[in-house]
Amino acid sequence: MNTPNFSVFDPAALSQLSQQFSQAFNPQFFQQLSHIADPGMFLGFNPSAPNQNGTAGFGELGISLDPAVLEKLQAEYTQQLSALWKDMLAARIPAIADRRFSAAAWHGNPVYAFNAAAYLLNAHFLTAMVEALDAPPKIKRKIGFTVQQMIDAMAPSNFLATNPAAQQKIVETNGESLTKGIAQMIADMHKGRVSQTDESAFEVGKDVATTEGAVVFENDLFQLIQYTPLTAKVYQRPLLIVPPCINKFYILDLQPQNSLVRYAVEQGHSVFLVSWRNADESLAQTTWDQYVVDGAIRAIQAVQDISGQDKINTLGFCVGGTILSTALAKLAAEKNNPIASLTLLTAFLDFSDTGILDVYIDDMQIRMREQAIGQGGLMPGREFGSAFSSLRPNDLLWNYVESNYLKGEQPTPFDLLYWNADSTNLPGPMFCYYLRHMYLDNSLKDAGKLTVGGQKIDLGKIDAPAFIYASREDHIVPWASAYASVSLLNPKKPKQNRFVLGASGHIAGVINPPAKKKRSYWTNKTVVADADAWLAAAVEHPGSWWTEWAEFLSGHAGKQVAAPRKLGNTKYDIIEPAPGRYVKVRAE
Repeated sequence: MNTPNFSVFDPAALSQLSQQFSQAFNPQFFQQLSHIADPGMFLGFNPSAPNQNGTAGFGELGISLDPAVLEKLQAEYTQQLSALWKDMLAARIPAIADRRFSAAAWHGNPVYAFNAAAYLLNAHFLTAMVEALDAPPKIKRKIGFTVQQMIDAMAPSNFLATNPAAQQKIVETNGESLTKGIAQMIADMHKGRVSQTDESAFEVGKDVATTEGAVVFENDLFQLIQYTPLTAKVYQRPLLIVPPCINKFYILDLQPQNSLVRYAVEQGHSVFLVSWRNADESLAQTTWDQYVVDGAIRAIQAVQDISGQDKINTLGFCVGGTILSTALAKLAAEKNNPIASLTLLTAFLDFSDTGILDVYIDDMQIRMREQAIGQGGLMPGREFGSAFSSLRPNDLLWNYVESNYLKGEQPTPFDLLYWNADSTNLPGPMFCYYLRHMYLDNSLKDAGKLTVGGQKIDLGKIDAPAFIYASREDHIVPWASAYASVSLLNPKKPKQNRFVLGASGHIAGVINPPAKKKRSYWTNKTVVADADAWLAAAVEHPGSWWTEWAEFLSGHAGKQVAAPRKLGNTKYDIIEPAPGRYVKVRAE
């Protein structure tokens, strides 16, 4: 649905939009906003109170709060609230450091300033209470996550009645901002999600995923893309990239200036890439084993056939790294070692610490998924989007609620956020296996505990130099968890492992081209067992880690030869130009 343009406020248009609002009502859209809680919870939260609905109370879950600590927190809260109240009566504007309330309208009126300051005080009080709880770590993390969702949802900046900046804009635009905001909310309700960028500014294959190449193989699970060389000579051993199947591959090929794929091609590598299919009902029975055998292993075989090389270089990103490593362990059990090197980018092999995602993982939640889709069905991509947005709700949800709906601002074009909105479904059996055996049971790290494709999986049997990258502020794969891979790979040849730590998060840390000259990274050629000890002795370098990886990769790519004149070969004909059909299928 196109968002209409209104030059001035039109009551008739607003009435029409109200009717469209009712017609467009979409419960899936409001799942993203479902964490809004009763404001009375700010002062009514009492962990020692008996449960009224028959479910397990805090005491039964092993949770307690020292009454003396609670009394101290309440006394501090009352004292600070009284001080705020006196400031408001005296028309004194309290100091507000939160960027959500940085607009001048929040500071120009004592009532609005008091409202923002009181909200921040309430938020601090609730957070302090969670911190004071004596509870098992996993339960305490879940309580903290739930409380933080409520805190973020109840910010006065999220509501028109309590947001003076949004109200001021309505006056300044003669109501146009309100009309546009409602129109944009209706459009988002049709889509079932909050827009984070101007999605009309991008098209896959035209504006993103533009590196030239061709699809040279496909099956029901993936298409294999071979990229056109950009140098007269290429390294003899090709590079196969296995991206995550939870998102589209083009996070690694957004635009020429920030494409890891193009960078590797420019360095003289023959690059192949797996483009996973966006799962539909025809894949509803697909298993983890099939992603390993019919996905990663079949891609390795195709790259070997096309290149004529027994050994290839491989790269796995996020869950793509987990799939790739499992595939290589299966091949190793068969006495088959097809790789010259392995690169892992922000990937789990040891799931001991899964960070904030742990709040979504427990036996009960997984059993519910298994009953619903474990024997057949789909895990909808929109649920992944909602879950990941909940990890940083102020940045990925409420920020856009305020700007898009309350202020009527058009989202700006941003390639990364366009990719983020292009969600993918997963087969239920594959997804449930991944949750239970990796996230819950952490079985992949234990030699022989998992059997995939008829073979016992032992990561220690993968015999190849490994480049392991992690991002320091990653909330999806905590960097210390990624570092744990150095103990699982090459246990008898630890010097074959190289670990590099980059700044920023799960995506921004990875997509950091050298030309931007942004951020920094840390290196330490001595790999020790403890992650913190490694970092303490590491050296920080300005710029991108891509140059370190390029040096590693070229050292295992063999000699340089003339670039091939055509893609594929007599056995693998060109099917269609890159990026192919699979990546263009949307989950909606």
